[in-house]
Amino acid sequence: MSGQVLVLGGRSDIGLAIAHRFAEAGHAVTLAARNATTLEETRIDIELRHRIVAQLAEFDILDTPAMAGFVASLAPAPEIVICVVGTMGDQEESQRLPEAAALVMRSNYEGPALILGLFAQEMEKKGRGTLVGVSSVAGDRGRASNYVYGSAKAGFTAFLSGLRNRLSQAGVHVITIKPGFVATRMTEGMNLPTALTAQPQEVAEAIYRAVEKRKNVVHVKWVWEPIMLIIRALPEFIFKRTSL
Repeated sequence: MSGQVLVLGGRSDIGLAIAHRFAEAGHAVTLAARNATTLEETRIDIELRHRIVAQLAEFDILDTPAMAGFVASLAPAPEIVICVVGTMGDQEESQRLPEAAALVMRSNYEGPALILGLFAQEMEKKGRGTLVGVSSVAGDRGRASNYVYGSAKAGFTAFLSGLRNRLSQAGVHVITIKPGFVATRMTEGMNLPTALTAQPQEVAEAIYRAVEKRKNVVHVKWVWEPIMLIIRALPEFIFKRTSL
């Protein structure tokens, strides 16, 4: 397996782990992020450490008008696009401030869906390519503690499912990744259960294997699958009494 890999959200802990994992396997990688030039030392490190070509690309998930130009500017065009862009936000703030909720919704659903949709068009023309979207188990059912974030991830999960269905006969594969808790800068300070929490390198490995084996939906830690099965199955009158 080889080819150009584009990591959207390349500054994040998970994005950097993904870049290293694919570079280790011999892929050329491009890190796309805001203020991308500040990642130059990281780019050089990846390039020298793994002996591949690493590039940087300026990208803002909220700048919808610039997306088409961004896709067209990439040379060579990526064969694998991995979108790990997202922000947790603060549930209480999102409840109070529409602009805070909008940022969470746009960062986790609107932006990722729109950019992957554009790459899907290009890959469909060529009849090949892989698209990977990092969603969340939080999107499986709305919970009081993070329903704004969860609703955005639910939308992204549904988008990826529909995109996968649409492109299944076009030679383009779409993968949905559901990490659960991940120990990153975004979750720093949160009291996360060790058994349910993945490291960025675990997420990167899961994505690499999913691409290699052409998986459809992947839970980074297997334990999340039965947990969410139970949560989804709870009758609404019982679910309303929970404090999840």
